[in-house]
Amino acid sequence: MSDRHQVRDQQLASLQVRGLVAQASQPEALAAWLDRGARTVYCGFDPTAGSLHIGHLLPILMLRRLSRLGHRPIALLGGATGLIGDPSFKSDERSLNSRELVLEWKAALAGQLAAYLDFDDREARALLLDNLSWTESLDVIAFLRDVGKHFSVNQMLAKESVRARIEREGAGISFTEFSYMLLQAYDYLELARRYECGLQIGGNDQWGNITLGVDLVRRVLGRQVFALTLPLMTRSDGKKFGKTESGTVWLDAERTSPYAFYQYWANLADVDVLHYLKVLTDVPLEELEALETALREHPEQRSAQFRLAEEMTRLVHGDNGLRAAERITKALFGQSLRDHLQAQDCAQLARDGMPFAEVPGASITLAEALFVTGLAKSRGDARRQVESGGVSVNGAVPQRDPLFALTPGNAMFGVYQLLRRGKKSWAMVRHRVDGV
Repeated sequence: MSDRHQVRDQQLASLQVRGLVAQASQPEALAAWLDRGARTVYCGFDPTAGSLHIGHLLPILMLRRLSRLGHRPIALLGGATGLIGDPSFKSDERSLNSRELVLEWKAALAGQLAAYLDFDDREARALLLDNLSWTESLDVIAFLRDVGKHFSVNQMLAKESVRARIEREGAGISFTEFSYMLLQAYDYLELARRYECGLQIGGNDQWGNITLGVDLVRRVLGRQVFALTLPLMTRSDGKKFGKTESGTVWLDAERTSPYAFYQYWANLADVDVLHYLKVLTDVPLEELEALETALREHPEQRSAQFRLAEEMTRLVHGDNGLRAAERITKALFGQSLRDHLQAQDCAQLARDGMPFAEVPGASITLAEALFVTGLAKSRGDARRQVESGGVSVNGAVPQRDPLFALTPGNAMFGVYQLLRRGKKSWAMVRHRVDGV
């Protein structure tokens, strides 16, 4: 028998030790239910964009953890609920997306989920489903009679996610979004009927929606099922987890490059990094204690941050993505650009939001380049920065001539000029050569 089917005792406790449980319905009964045999668990993913982001990693990895413990995970794509939009803790009504766009996004998410859950491996038994398959043909009258009658409007209004929207001055909630929780509860009912699913997981903001499903299954099928929520991913500095100045940290490498992804984790605050190592990785608890000691005694080394960046970048972008991210990091922060950067690395930096300007194949002066890329506030400021020795080009010694010509002849790979002001401020000039 493989390890994944050797169901272990005290599974819920092992998840709690790693800080993976925010709330659980009937925790003692749930713990016993998990330990008694292979179970079916699910988590929903609505296609609200063309990629998952790092906020989705915790529930995805939780499904994978449960799979390794011998359970059958279901990743449920919200082909139906994605057409409506979850109102949970959203301050305004969501814009409705077209069926064509939701279909496109759904296909993208299916491909990404397959990187973490093997839907083709019969032994793993993981399932990828779409709630549109049982929702699209629903008869409205039958749904209201058979499902809607089990819900109290007062109960639904009392849910924190709905109450917060209604109580917000000038806000409200449409019947469309209000009905979202009924559809999510109906998903749980259908999965319980079809696949003997007995546990739904999700972020802690989904507690109200999930427990409605638990109640619906009990009322209709007379069956006990469970809810488990994961801690919301938050940052101690008050900034939203997974957000940077340039936007969301996506799992799609075309939206967030491996280097930018690596840097997000490498720059987490000391007070956050150990928590994320604990909940998002399989780093042993003994090693986490050693990293905590290193963080306390030598915070300048950022060993915990680099360990987390390594683990997460390899998880999402593989060994090649990790190598590229580490190569660019070494090049930009202390080692020779020309010795370490590859042409694709420069292209990656251009996509990452580094201050950037494209110029024709003809030359541009260094001072002008500083100005057009935004590294200098004015042309006069650019001249002063260069003359003071604070600017270097392509990792060379500081260049003190404001009229120094940047040309394809002295560019990296004949195309890229990397400008550095001080220690941490970078910009890029790209020569447009031969129409490229």
